[in-house]
Amino acid sequence: MTEVLRNGVLDGVAVCVAGATAKGAAGAADGATGAAAYPAAEGTAGGTAAAAVAARCAALGAAVAHLDADLDDEEAVIAATEAAGPIDVVVCDAAPAFRAAGAGVPGLRAAVDGTWNAVRAVVASRWAGDDGENDGGKVVLVAPPADAGEAAAATGAALENAARTLSVEWARFGVRVVALRPAADSPDEIAELVAFLASPGGDYFSGCAFSLR
Repeated sequence: MTEVLRNGVLDGVAVCVAGATAKGAAGAADGATGAAAYPAAEGTAGGTAAAAVAARCAALGAAVAHLDADLDDEEAVIAATEAAGPIDVVVCDAAPAFRAAGAGVPGLRAAVDGTWNAVRAVVASRWAGDDGENDGGKVVLVAPPADAGEAAAATGAALENAARTLSVEWARFGVRVVALRPAADSPDEIAELVAFLASPGGDYFSGCAFSLR
C-alpha cells in the first residue's frame, strides 16, 4: 500500500490500542502493566489490525501503548486505563474479541461490549472532566472485516451506530468518534487510515464511518 503520511506527523501524539491480540503481536514488553509500550521499530507480526496500527503509528512518531486488560472485564479495563500514561487517541480493534467468541451473536456481543468498556474507561478518565482543562481526544472503532463470519456485518453496523451516537453525546468534551468498516482482512490499509485520523487531518471527522473496499 502507498504510504501517504509524512514522517513525524504523529510526533507528540499518544495512541492507546485496545484489542485482545495486540500486545503479543506487536511485541510489548513481558510483565508490563497498565499500558505496555510498543517498540517503535516493531513489525506487524500476527497480522491483526491492532498490531498494524501500533507499528504504523509508532513509525510516524506516536507514543503507542497497549491497553493491557481483558476487555470483557470492566474493572480490569478501568484499572489498566488509570495506570496508563497520557492518551490522545484510543483505537479499539473489535475483531479479536469477535473471532474469539466464535462470531455470530456471541461474537457481536463480545466485540461491542469489549469496545464499549475500553472507550468508556478512556473517555471517563481522560477527557470527560468538568474542570475545563481537557482538550478532548479521538476514538477510532475498528469493526471486524465483513467476511469474518456470521454477524460480522451486524457488528460493523453496531459500531458505526455507536460512533454516530457517541460523537453527539461526547462532543461537549471535545471527543471525536469514528468507525472503520473493512470489507476484508486488510491490516495495512486500516493502519494507514487510523494514522491519518490520529493526525491533525483527522480533526475534521467525527460521527462517521469509513468503509474500506
